Amino acid sequence: MPWDELLDHGDEPFDLSFPPVRNVCPSLTLKAAAVHACDDQDSTLSDSLVDSDITRDTDAGHARLAGYMRCGMVFLQNDAVQHFQSVLDQCPVGHPDHAAALTNLAYARLEGYIQNHLQDIDTTTSLFRKALALRPQGHPDHASSLYNLIIALNSRYSKESTAVYIHESAQLCCKLLPLCPERTYLRSIGVDGEVDYVINNFPIDASDEGIHLRRNILKLCPVGYQLRPGALHQLAQALETRFQQCGNIDDIDETIQLRREAVFLCPEGHSDRSRFLNNLALSLAIRFDNQGKPNDLDEAITLYEESLHLWPVGHEYRNFALDNLGGALVTRFKKRGDIDDITRAIILRREALTLCPPGHPGHDTILNNLALALITRYDKSYVSEDLNEAIDLYRESHLLMRLDHPERHITLCSLSRALCSRFTHTRKNGDVEEAIQLCQEALASLPSLHPDRYFSYRGLKDAYLSRYQIYHDPADLSLALENFRLSSRHPTQGFPDRIVQAYYWTIAAEQHRHGSALEAYSTFFELLDAHLATRSSATSRHEAAAAFDYARSLPVDAASCAIRSGNLRHAVELVEQGRGQQWSLASRLKTSVEDLESSNPKLAHDYLELSKRVSNAAQSSAAIINRAAADRTATEYRRLTRQWEAVVAKIRDLRAFSRFLLPPSYEDLQAAARHGPVIILIASQYSCSAIIVPTSGDPLNVPLPSVSLTELNNLKDRFARAIRHASVMGPKIPRNDLIVLLRTVWDEIMLPIVNVLQHDLKLNLRSRIWLCPTAAFTFIPLHAAHPFQTKADGSKESCLEDLYICSYTPTLSALVRSRQMMKKRVTPSFATIGQGQPGAGKGKALLAVDSELELVHKLVPAAAKRITISGDTATRAGALQALEENTWVHLACHGKQDPTQPYDSHFVMRDEHLTLLDIMEKDTPHAEFAFLSACHTAVGDDETPDEVIHLAAGLQFSGFKSVIGTLWEVNDAVAKHVVEAFYKYMFMDLKDGKGVVMDCSRAAWALNCATHAVKTKVPLEQRMVFIHIGV
Repeated sequence: MPWDELLDHGDEPFDLSFPPVRNVCPSLTLKAAAVHACDDQDSTLSDSLVDSDITRDTDAGHARLAGYMRCGMVFLQNDAVQHFQSVLDQCPVGHPDHAAALTNLAYARLEGYIQNHLQDIDTTTSLFRKALALRPQGHPDHASSLYNLIIALNSRYSKESTAVYIHESAQLCCKLLPLCPERTYLRSIGVDGEVDYVINNFPIDASDEGIHLRRNILKLCPVGYQLRPGALHQLAQALETRFQQCGNIDDIDETIQLRREAVFLCPEGHSDRSRFLNNLALSLAIRFDNQGKPNDLDEAITLYEESLHLWPVGHEYRNFALDNLGGALVTRFKKRGDIDDITRAIILRREALTLCPPGHPGHDTILNNLALALITRYDKSYVSEDLNEAIDLYRESHLLMRLDHPERHITLCSLSRALCSRFTHTRKNGDVEEAIQLCQEALASLPSLHPDRYFSYRGLKDAYLSRYQIYHDPADLSLALENFRLSSRHPTQGFPDRIVQAYYWTIAAEQHRHGSALEAYSTFFELLDAHLATRSSATSRHEAAAAFDYARSLPVDAASCAIRSGNLRHAVELVEQGRGQQWSLASRLKTSVEDLESSNPKLAHDYLELSKRVSNAAQSSAAIINRAAADRTATEYRRLTRQWEAVVAKIRDLRAFSRFLLPPSYEDLQAAARHGPVIILIASQYSCSAIIVPTSGDPLNVPLPSVSLTELNNLKDRFARAIRHASVMGPKIPRNDLIVLLRTVWDEIMLPIVNVLQHDLKLNLRSRIWLCPTAAFTFIPLHAAHPFQTKADGSKESCLEDLYICSYTPTLSALVRSRQMMKKRVTPSFATIGQGQPGAGKGKALLAVDSELELVHKLVPAAAKRITISGDTATRAGALQALEENTWVHLACHGKQDPTQPYDSHFVMRDEHLTLLDIMEKDTPHAEFAFLSACHTAVGDDETPDEVIHLAAGLQFSGFKSVIGTLWEVNDAVAKHVVEAFYKYMFMDLKDGKGVVMDCSRAAWALNCATHAVKTKVPLEQRMVFIHIGV
């Protein structure tokens, strides 16, 4: 550009463009001004000469530096440094070019450091820092100064690996990236490369500060930015490490979410896909170990398989894929027992070991992992070769590991376990003593809250218990049970492992008659309750509980233990704590807070609001199929749950509410017996008995010496066969099989209880009693117990229902809740719902349904609002609406108890099934009474009878205080006689709208009268089928 043209711009700035460099077009904004001579010409000449020297030295320095970078000759670099130092000397602090001089000198020194021709990096970094200080935010060269300092710090970290340098570099990257949008000059010449270096070389730092920094880096890598997968991986790795150190489930959930996104951003064909697949699988496997979700393990194996396929023979990372897939198969073998899984796991890990020969950095880890697979197979097959090889491999791995190896404690515990196993067979004392020493050494190497201390406690427990079983030293038994306590109560280990330890603690304590047995039972219930509370939906809670189905007898075993210890009050508390946990967890969000509203309205409002939000989150999670979305929902559910728990803690700080939502005490539970005694029937492997909870005072124990758990199960099966047989018999044919069985129930179970009711409690005839059966007792029609004998005077011996009005309750808490909800009464409304013509494939037509509905409609008092829903209107939605809007309901249709998924138990409507889960999700606090004239509505499933999950219990949970249900199949043509008699007695005092109000607490009495009244019309099994539940 000619001078004249340059001066023509006057005082206005203008742009000067240059040819493209790396697809970026550099430009300068200039401003020209005329400089006029002044009187002090000597001074002007002096300044001009100085500027000329600065320019000459600067140009010379750049020329020497360019030559050095081309050919690497050290003298050129030295010359460059000297020239730039000369420039800096001529540009002291305050000079407008001081920052540029600092930068040029620092850059020349940095190039020498990178090429190993200059070792003093401190001076170089200091020069860059000074330059950056002179170019604060807003300065046009601020970004380039940040970039230069980042290069220096990264270069230093690459040689020294001191974390402080890359930490600072990461912080500077967070400042630099927002200043360098896409296609800017700095972005094109290497900013991404330096940021990538920071992301991929940032050391694992699970501190809050380190994780916060990684979050900031991720924010600067938006979707579509090439570095985002790496930033996702780095944050995930830090969160996963913190989870392994602290055990916070939110960390592993977020890890999985981040790793899912990384996989998504690396589709098939992407070079990093296999690595991110492997990482996601690893995180899923870790969560499975902690939470026990079966889907996590299955998905992990699928991902490991895909990763292995992408790392074929010859690939440098194949050993990782082989080892990780082998580990997942070992885990699945432990859970499901498929021998093919453990066989393949050992094959995979042997192949991995060949790829990691001695000297390979992963050799010691593969040795340890192969040993684990072998010892796992030994635990099932007891092949001594597997055990001995595992011990040899563990020892070799142990010798190779440095004392500061982060997984050394795992090898110590693993070797201890193998030695303990060998001791039980060889009885060589040296093995068990070494096993104890190894676990103690592992414990000493870990901080107090490290999750892996659990494995040391478990190993010590195994060693001490094994030695006790050989030498019978009481000190060993005490130490073993103390380590049961420590392992099951270690707060940072996942719930599933701790629950298992608590279970085995109960077994050992019972076996050796140890005084810690009751503590072991309580610990198990507390842990299982806390574990189930982490699951958002009723279905997922049931699935989680099913993983511990081997422990389903613990509620009754705990009660039996307390009875044998002479502590009947604690027996009542334990059986209540262990039974019906699904209902207990769900009911927490529906707890009445009327008393709290009076004393602290703000806290009551917060509790109710959070309860609603937690409930809504739980319901929304139930319909989610996508796993990534389910993980996010689960995290949100736990966040809300923590807020809810914080409010509950504040409520407990109030003196009058110190036990709010804690497991109820005996005094709390005794409220269930306010209107008559409650009889809990305990069916344990250790003893069978009944506990009578009276209206006041201590509970009474009624031993049942003639009954064992085996005999009860046999009685249950005989009843099932007799009922099936009776269903195909003519109505007039005597039910001899049932009569024999009911006489057995009377003689061996109910007569001892009646004797206590009559002689000890002095209970009046025709008083109310409530039966609360457990385990096998839940399948036996206790209310129908009958001596079927004639007295000397020719009169009939009284049966149970002659003596007392019998009701059932799933748990004492359920009865207490129903009574509390009776305080508020509204104007009654009655809905009759019937579906006698279900859709194709949903069951046979029920021809008597319409006439039954018509009959009920006529018998309901005219003063009550009445509606009928039947035929095409008896849909799922229509029935749900009727249940919500009416206080009294009669339902006649097909009912089905689902044995595999009890929450799918349902009433058959015209379109879709009305499921137990549908009913549970409705809150009907003003509902009062429901008559379920359908099959199988009041019996639970065989696998978890003490959860009492059935349709009648679901209606009681949703708000119905009084429910009539059925124990087996109902003959609709015959049952209508019971229905007619029931409603006649129920409303016999209500004539033409006068008299007493409709009272659902009369239902038990009305059913008792009805079954007596229809003896000549209805066969025995169809009279026995109806039972009353509730108030």
